[in-house]
Amino acid sequence: MKIAVALVCAVIAAMGAAIAFAYSGFYDVSATDQHTRPVYWLLEKTTRASVAARAAAIDVPPLTSAALGERGLRLYDEHCVQCHGAPGVAPSPFALGLLPAPGNLAATAIHWTPAEIFWTVRNGLKMTAMPAWKFRLPEADLWAIVAFVKQLPLISAPEYAALRRLSAPLQPAAVPALQTFDIDAQRGKDALLQYLCLTCHEIPGVIGIQAAVGPSLDRIGTRAFIAGVLPNTPENMIRWLRDPAAVDPRTAMPDLYVTERDARDIAAYLATLR
Repeated sequence: MKIAVALVCAVIAAMGAAIAFAYSGFYDVSATDQHTRPVYWLLEKTTRASVAARAAAIDVPPLTSAALGERGLRLYDEHCVQCHGAPGVAPSPFALGLLPAPGNLAATAIHWTPAEIFWTVRNGLKMTAMPAWKFRLPEADLWAIVAFVKQLPLISAPEYAALRRLSAPLQPAAVPALQTFDIDAQRGKDALLQYLCLTCHEIPGVIGIQAAVGPSLDRIGTRAFIAGVLPNTPENMIRWLRDPAAVDPRTAMPDLYVTERDARDIAAYLATLR
């Protein structure tokens, strides 16, 4: 019993110390100052272990197709080079100040498996600027990026420049029909984060900034109208999410390029807020 009491007291003391540390303002969160070595080590090890555990069950398709690698180059050049750079190409100026620094993907290609790269590109990484591309690109394009990244260690700067000049313009990928996907309210909840809805709205059940710039979405599933204009139906919610200005030209809500699939799932989650 004494040991149990001592353990409980130790846990409470540790929690109290952590809370006091958080409120003290002692830790420097500026992006001009690197994490302390223990914090950096903890973040790195936690990230690698987390990715490895989740990527273990992924089946990797063949990645040797020249066409796949060429498409991956175009996708990489459009979406990735701004932060990660490429052989002979520096990241964009804004990315030079990111912390943690975006990884050199030539090194990533050597030390990470294709499944780990795919999982990371698809799902992004917390506490970094790495986004979840599964809400932006179809799965086939994610694999194309993986195929190209695995080639990066073998590409020189002149070769990369030549590949950029010679590769065909990027054509939109075929998108699976909506009927392929069931409506998924949980996925819609995740999508609310990916479309930065929390930067304007308080949303019950979604953890984040919870800014009160726009109206709270609490109990939105019970409201009669959307934006005071449209009857609150699933179809109208999808319409609003995809093109708010077409519904109300005076709205401050921007077009976030929400796909129809994502809008369906977001609408399904919002309908649960009662």
